[in-house]
Amino acid sequence: MMLTTAHLVTVLPLIIVASTAVIVMLGVAWQRNHAVTALVAAAGLVIGLLTLPLTLPAASSPPLMQVDGLAVMAGTLVLVSALVTVILSHHYLTGYIGPKEEFYLLLLCATAGALALVASDHLAMLFISLELLSMPLYGMLAYSFRAERSLEAGIKYLLLSAAATAFLLFGMALIYTRTGYLDLAAVTGALVQAPDAWMLAGAALIVVGLGFKLSVVPFHLWTPDVYQGGPAPATIFLATVSKLAVFVVLLRLVLAAPFFSSEWLQTLITVLALLTMLGGNLLALFQANLKRLLGYSSIAHFGYLLVAIVAGNALATETTGVYLITYLVTTLAAFGVVTLVSSPFGGEDADGLPVYRGLFWRRPYLAAVMTVSFLSLAGIPLTAGFIGKFYVIALGVADGRWWLVGGVVAGSAIGLYYYLRVMVTLYLPEPGMRRRDVTNDWGSRIGGLTMMALAAAILVLGVYPAPMIDWVQGLSGLTN
Repeated sequence: MMLTTAHLVTVLPLIIVASTAVIVMLGVAWQRNHAVTALVAAAGLVIGLLTLPLTLPAASSPPLMQVDGLAVMAGTLVLVSALVTVILSHHYLTGYIGPKEEFYLLLLCATAGALALVASDHLAMLFISLELLSMPLYGMLAYSFRAERSLEAGIKYLLLSAAATAFLLFGMALIYTRTGYLDLAAVTGALVQAPDAWMLAGAALIVVGLGFKLSVVPFHLWTPDVYQGGPAPATIFLATVSKLAVFVVLLRLVLAAPFFSSEWLQTLITVLALLTMLGGNLLALFQANLKRLLGYSSIAHFGYLLVAIVAGNALATETTGVYLITYLVTTLAAFGVVTLVSSPFGGEDADGLPVYRGLFWRRPYLAAVMTVSFLSLAGIPLTAGFIGKFYVIALGVADGRWWLVGGVVAGSAIGLYYYLRVMVTLYLPEPGMRRRDVTNDWGSRIGGLTMMALAAAILVLGVYPAPMIDWVQGLSGLTN
C-alpha cells in the first residue's frame, strides 16, 4: 500500500512531534539553551494539537495504523499531558546541575511513540510504538542519576518493562502461528470461529504484557518504587501519557479481536480488575510517601477502568474517554504540585507527607490545587472525578457486572481515608509557622498558572461536564 498525501495529513501531529524532536536534537548539538529548548518543545506540541482536527474525517489510514475517533481523542490527551509536563519540567530542571536539554528530547520521542501507539492497527506497529514510548522513559526516570533512587527507578523499570515485552511478543507469536496474520482486521477475519486454546493463551500473554505497563495487580510491584525514585516530571509522564496510550491500545484490541471477548478471558480480566481496585487502595493506606501513595492510587484507578475492558461494547469507548479525561486532569494537578514543591538540586523530591504538613500556611495556592485534585481522585461530587466514576459504575450496571460495581464502590470507600489524610495534613499548622505565602510572585509563573487552570478544569468538568461528554460521544461515534 502506497503512502499518499491524505495519509500524511492523518498522521501530521505525529510528524510534527517527531520533527520537533529532531530540531531539539540539532539545537542541543549546536548550542545549549534550556529556555529555548523548552519553548521549542512546547511549540511543537501546541502545533501538533492544532493540526489534530485535520486528521478527521479520514477516508483511509496509513499502513499499520487506524486513525479514527479513538486515536484522535487519545492523541489530544497525550499532547495536552505532554505539554503540561514540558511546562513543569522547565521549572523543575532550572536548578538541576547537569545537562537539561536532553530531557525534552526524550520526552518528545516518548510522545511520538504514544501517538503512534494509540493509532496502531497492526501487532508489529503496536510493538514498535510501545518500545518507542518505553525506551525514552528509561532515561527520563534515571535522569537524576546522581540520586541513587532515580538510577534505581530507571533500572527497575528497564528490567521489568523488558519482561513485559517478552510476554507481549510471545503472545503475538502464538496468534501469528495460528492465523498467519498480524494486522487486527485479518486476525479478526481468521477468527470468526471459536478460538482454540493456543489463541486464548496468546491473548492472555498479551494481557499480561500490557498489564505490566498498566500496573495491574499482581504485575504492579515496580510502580511505587519507580514513582518514588523517578524525577517528578518523568513520573508525571509515566502516570499519564504512558498509561493512557497502553490502555487505549488494550481497548482497541478488545473491540477489534473477538477472542478477547471469550468468557474465559473476561473472567481473567474481571479477577485482575477486582484485585487491582482493592489492592491499590489497601496498599495506599499505609504510605507515608506522597509519590508512592499516588502510585498506588493510579493502580486502583486503572482497576476501575478495566470495567470498560470487560464490557467491551460501544459504550466502553465513551466511558474510557470520559474517565481518562477526568483522571489525567486530576493526576496532572496532583503531581504538578509535587513538582513545584520539589527541589531537584537537593537530591530528592519533596515526597514525604511531613513536607506537606501546613502547606496551606506557606503556599495556599498549591494547597488549594492539591485539595481539589484529591477530592477529585476520591470521586467527590462537583469534581471531575465524580463524573468519571459515575460513568464506570453506570457501565458496570448496564452490563450486569455486579462484582465489578461492588469493587468500584468498595475501593472508593477505602480511598476516602488516605485522600482525606493527605488533605488534613495540608492544613495542620506547626508551632512558630509564618502564616503567609512565602513564594515570591508564585501566581505569575507559568507553572503556577497551569496548576490553577487544572484545578479550575477539575471543578468546571465536575459542575458542567456536557461539553466534554459531547466531544467524547462525537469521537466515539467515529470509532464505532
